[in-house]
Amino acid sequence: MSRLSVKKTYKLYVGGAFPRSESGRTFESDGHNVARASRKDARDAVRSARAALPAWSGMTAYNRGQVLYRLAEMMEAGASDLERVSTGREEVEAAIDRTVWYAGWADKLAQVVGSSNPVAGPYFDFTIPEPTGVVAVLAPSEPPLLGLVSRILPPLVGGNTVVLVAGETHPVAAVELAEALATSDFPPGTVNVLTGFAEELAPWLAGHMDVNAIDLTGIEGDTAELERAAAENVKRVVRSSADAQSPWEIAPFLELKTVWHPIGL
Repeated sequence: MSRLSVKKTYKLYVGGAFPRSESGRTFESDGHNVARASRKDARDAVRSARAALPAWSGMTAYNRGQVLYRLAEMMEAGASDLERVSTGREEVEAAIDRTVWYAGWADKLAQVVGSSNPVAGPYFDFTIPEPTGVVAVLAPSEPPLLGLVSRILPPLVGGNTVVLVAGETHPVAAVELAEALATSDFPPGTVNVLTGFAEELAPWLAGHMDVNAIDLTGIEGDTAELERAAAENVKRVVRSSADAQSPWEIAPFLELKTVWHPIGL
């Protein structure tokens, strides 16, 4: 007997759960109905990211690396699903390899970004990297999967939590990635994924007083209004490449704290 296949429902990913948009709205993309996040969904995502920050940033750097490596394992296990919503196997493999690469940096950042500083006196003087806090990421639409991974991994490696707004053209890749995130041992709320329209959500995230940094890589055209909104609480504003891979992609999402300690005590 013939049967109708069960179609997948593409929802948001907020606080470790998969809710529909509170507005009930959807939009069509890649032949699917995808949840269209509202500004309230964005506020909920920021609240979840803030609540998760102590648990994620409080892990040892080594443990954060283990969790990120677990994400690579889950992406490998779901590679066929990711391949279907991206440009193909080559992009999926590049995204997995990049996740492993960034996972390896988690416990090496302090040695590269931090320093032991020479001072004129009987003191130790250390500069130590710390997370900046909640990071909003406006993801590029291309490449669908690798662009997402390239922009969320740098803040995560540094101990930040993330509110991701997926690109409008291929948002399904973000929801498939969220399913790997959900089974990768991240504290709930560490990464929150919103699908919808960047022009609707970006101004609210740029002006949100509990967002500490915003990545505008996925915004095409003039970003002056977003940067002005971000300046209200001195957010860090980052723009980079959709396909960048470097430890210096992590640095903009870190604060550097200098500590003095007397020698001999």
